[in-house]
Amino acid sequence: MQLTAPAVTPAGFPAGFPAGQPEHSSPEHSSPEHSSWASPKLGVDRWDLSTRVRESAIDILSLQPGRPVELAGPAGSGLTRIGYRMLAEHSEKAPVVVVDVRGWASPLAAGEAGVDLDRLVVVRCSDSRTWPKVMAALCEGVRAIYAEVPRGVGDRDLRRLVGLVRARQVHLGLRPVDDRLPPGVAHLRLQAVGVTWTGSDRGHGRLGSRTLLLEASGRGVAGMSRQIEVEDDGANIVRVVSGLVPGGIRSAVG
Repeated sequence: MQLTAPAVTPAGFPAGFPAGQPEHSSPEHSSPEHSSWASPKLGVDRWDLSTRVRESAIDILSLQPGRPVELAGPAGSGLTRIGYRMLAEHSEKAPVVVVDVRGWASPLAAGEAGVDLDRLVVVRCSDSRTWPKVMAALCEGVRAIYAEVPRGVGDRDLRRLVGLVRARQVHLGLRPVDDRLPPGVAHLRLQAVGVTWTGSDRGHGRLGSRTLLLEASGRGVAGMSRQIEVEDDGANIVRVVSGLVPGGIRSAVG
């Protein structure tokens, strides 16, 4: 199901049902032109873990009640797919929402990431003035939300939203389309710092998998920067393939 904003009802809920432009975010739908925007070379041990295994590194890729997670990085880095994957376990129990700002959200891509499509609602809202109202309405009745944040949303609106998220114990992932969220908004910040593709040679062939290097920071990791690799082979499982690697000690962000 797809809903559209900025048209809202008197209660503040979005209305309308347009057809969005699909975003195919799994590796087999990606263009070789975006096969690498960074080449991380870290001396880390690698192993495969299912996202169902309850390890500390995997918990970082889960949405916790009342603790917003920021996913920051350039387009094409695989963050949308991680956002969908964060919704997957919640869709087993209740409806979940994707708030689409850029018009790229695709139920097909969400389904590939494990989201139950019978419980998925896509809300389209690109207006920075309407977005806070739409988010506030959703937080009153939805268990889990993955939301893109449009340009121009004010710091005060974001902090009010966080207060509501904490009060209602909503599971929230935020994907700013421009720059990053203000300090103190996100409990945990996941910054994409590198992506590597496998399966293509000299611009030819089928892409096999994508390995994304994330830097985690904020209160969710006790204020210390950490790095984690996530492997995506195009199936409905996103696998953590390396443990947490301590980075430099930094002040907490978010």
